[in-house]
Amino acid sequence: MIDIRAAAAGDSAAIAAIYAPHVIAGTVSFETDPPDARAMRKRIEASGGLYPWLVMTDGEAGDQPVVGYAYATRFRDRPAYRHVVETSIYIAGPAQRRGAGRLLYEALIDTLRAQGFTQAIGAIALPNDASIRVHEAVGFRRAGVLREVGYKHGQWIDVGFWQCELNAPTIPPAEPRPFSEVGLARL
Repeated sequence: MIDIRAAAAGDSAAIAAIYAPHVIAGTVSFETDPPDARAMRKRIEASGGLYPWLVMTDGEAGDQPVVGYAYATRFRDRPAYRHVVETSIYIAGPAQRRGAGRLLYEALIDTLRAQGFTQAIGAIALPNDASIRVHEAVGFRRAGVLREVGYKHGQWIDVGFWQCELNAPTIPPAEPRPFSEVGLARL
C-alpha cells in the first residue's frame, strides 16, 4: 500500500540511499559526494518547520518501505523571494515510471499551495525527459535554460528551469504558513 507522509529523522538513511545513485552515477544532481544519513537529517531539520519534506512509502517494498521523497527549499536567500520555493523529487529505481513520482509531487504541490507560497521552481539537469514529464504533469511550465553551467562526469550540463504558479500573487502578499502548522495537504 502506497502512503505519503511528512519525513521524519528516522527516514534519513532511506532518503540518503535513494539519492546516492543520482549523485554517484548520474548528472541530475550536481553534488559529487553522496550525503550520508546524518547529512540528510540535517537538511530536513534545516527546513525549520517552514518547508515540507515528504516521503512515499510502500508497504510491499520489504525492508526499505521509503520509495521516494520530495521537498521544497528556499528559492533564493533574499527576503523578496520568500514567497517562492525550489522543489526536488527523487524516486527509488524500482518505483520509477509507475506513477509514484506524480503522486508524490502532487502531494508536495498541494501542500505548498495550502501554505500560501506563490511559485515553485524546478531545476532540471538536461536532458531528462522523465523529470520534465513529471514536472509538466503537475503544472510546471518551462521558464528557461542556463547553458553549460554544471560540469560532472566529463561533460558540461545545461539546467532547465520549470515554474509552477501555486497561488495568485496578491498585493500585499500573505506570508507563507509553516509546514509544521499546515501539515500534509490533500486538496
